[in-house]
Amino acid sequence: MAAPSGRSGRGLWGAVVAAAALLCLGARAAEGPSTAEFDVRPGGEVHSFSRSLGDYTCTFTYSAQGGTNEQWQMNIGVSEDNLLFSCSVWRPQGKSYLFFTQFKAEVKGAKIEHAMAYSQAAVGGQSDVPLKQEEFEITETTVSHREGKFRFELSKLMIVAKTPRDEL
Repeated sequence: MAAPSGRSGRGLWGAVVAAAALLCLGARAAEGPSTAEFDVRPGGEVHSFSRSLGDYTCTFTYSAQGGTNEQWQMNIGVSEDNLLFSCSVWRPQGKSYLFFTQFKAEVKGAKIEHAMAYSQAAVGGQSDVPLKQEEFEITETTVSHREGKFRFELSKLMIVAKTPRDEL
């Protein structure tokens, strides 16, 4: 298999890493995957929601306009071999009707290996619709909107991050 060419997440490598992370997520002895619901609130104010699992944290920060509160979910987990940390933030009903003026998902304790943002989440026979690559940017620890390029639609974020290895 070819090595990844950056963090774009558009190729086969990104799909393989994401699938592997989701398959590897399992209950560790003390801590298992965690899902939490939260409200995404319009009104133009900046809001954040965080979840931690052991040494790893995922924080979703956003500002949105229009409509009413929407119920979203955050799922975090660590692979059984403790090599991958996964964070997903999404609207379970599929497409959000809010206009996001900004968003950022940040992981602490790990470095992003793969990330993707979507304007529509797969639900009821619909497929995930990824944002165009120019609409968002990925660094070692964040996925965020790209000022002037982001088209205000967000329904799902997925991050797979590599945890630090203890070398002997």
